[in-house]
Amino acid sequence: MRAVLQRVDGARVEVEGEVVGEITGEGLVALVGVTHEDGPEQVATIARKIAELRILDGERSVQDTGAQVLVISQFTLYADVRKGRRPSWNGAAPAPVAEPLVQQVVDALRERGITVATGRFGAHMRVGLTNDGPVTILLEA
Repeated sequence: MRAVLQRVDGARVEVEGEVVGEITGEGLVALVGVTHEDGPEQVATIARKIAELRILDGERSVQDTGAQVLVISQFTLYADVRKGRRPSWNGAAPAPVAEPLVQQVVDALRERGITVATGRFGAHMRVGLTNDGPVTILLEA
């Protein structure tokens, strides 16, 4: 499992012109990708890192500040571009595997009391955010 975290000052995701997820103020956007071997251990690691990484203002975490998180499924994090000009998506888990694992990340964050907004799995989404810093971090579990 991979996640790209971006520290933001507000973010939203739209599907067909409708806002389906939005956070306001300081928080994180977490783009989450799933591969074939992922399971509960990777979910727990990614959720813990999203909640506890001290990357918000003043070296504080989402858990410390009560900041919000916008989680968006992102299969393209497993693109393989080593050969040719067309990415291979073979590293990304298929939707029936990936969707429940991304939802488990969301659920694990909510169990910690974190407010989580989401995109819509499998939809064409338009993500708007204000990257703060900029701070962008790649997590692997």
